[in-house]
Amino acid sequence: MTWLNHLAARAHVPVFVAFGDDAPAEAWTLSRLPGVLIVDTPRAASVLLVAGTIPEALIPYLHRLHDQLPHPRATVLWQSRPTQSIPNAVAVTGGNEIGLVVVNTFADLLAGDRVSEPDVLPNKPPAEWRGVGPHGQGGKGMMGGTPYGRPMAMTDDDIRDGLALDSYTAEFGPFLPFFPPGLVLKLTLQGDVIQKVKATHPPFGSGRPLLAAMLRLMGLPALAVRSLNGGANRRVLQRLIRLSGARFAIPPGLGRMPDGSDVRARFDRMTRTSTDATLQNPSDMALGHVLIGLEWHAAMLVLSSIDAASLQTLCKNSDNDDASSATDGRDPSGHDMHTGHMS
Repeated sequence: MTWLNHLAARAHVPVFVAFGDDAPAEAWTLSRLPGVLIVDTPRAASVLLVAGTIPEALIPYLHRLHDQLPHPRATVLWQSRPTQSIPNAVAVTGGNEIGLVVVNTFADLLAGDRVSEPDVLPNKPPAEWRGVGPHGQGGKGMMGGTPYGRPMAMTDDDIRDGLALDSYTAEFGPFLPFFPPGLVLKLTLQGDVIQKVKATHPPFGSGRPLLAAMLRLMGLPALAVRSLNGGANRRVLQRLIRLSGARFAIPPGLGRMPDGSDVRARFDRMTRTSTDATLQNPSDMALGHVLIGLEWHAAMLVLSSIDAASLQTLCKNSDNDDASSATDGRDPSGHDMHTGHMS
């Protein structure tokens, strides 16, 4: 090991966490482990930590996520069945030693005692486009193509003022840090405004701690970590949240549900009781009803304020007939997806 590798081995290990179904409860508090740095994009990670089981339908997303990690890289499967077809992944069943396993795996990578994992997916475009179209650009004329499997933006009427703006359809999830784990949405965006929504995979039943997720979204990571400490110094946490003015960063009336609560009210309830705010009677609404027309940051606040069981109901109620008009014929195995980070 060179002196530079020695220095790198003493640094915090950049880890991207892919939350699966039945993820260990300790997975949500990994940021408190010494020597571990949780990052929001796989392109900044050296270790991919798969916490819990990934359903077969989401394995292609996991493979695409894995191949985004730069070399040298390694995968740790934590209480996850070793069936993800990722070569040489480290399997861990317990919870107490997970931090040590991650740190040692990273050190072995730098020392050359562990070989960096190769790509899982073949090195070829997910959809053939070379030579297609009059100019070989993958489409018809100047628009409508899929260069490198990614759909070109097409003009569409803006839902707010009717102006013809470029719209773009792609799948988001299931490992985006600001998404509920397991949730996959096919969204049509104009700029950062959501125009159409289709849920292609519901979130997992065991959701993330919503208060911590909302605090991170609002740029308060230290308070988010503090909120994971359970009941310790709860009054201090409440006071710090109040002094931060976080609730005033949430527009009033945003994400109003049939029980009358909006995002701000649900945030207040989480802050007071330290428990997620379960919605009452969400059966009359679909996900599109609360997301269409919102800008990206507002939509993320709405998703982070809804418990997993209610989100599953909203996804089940989604109007697929309306949303399907926004699809572009691509499937999860291959084509434009934002699985782990925003470009």
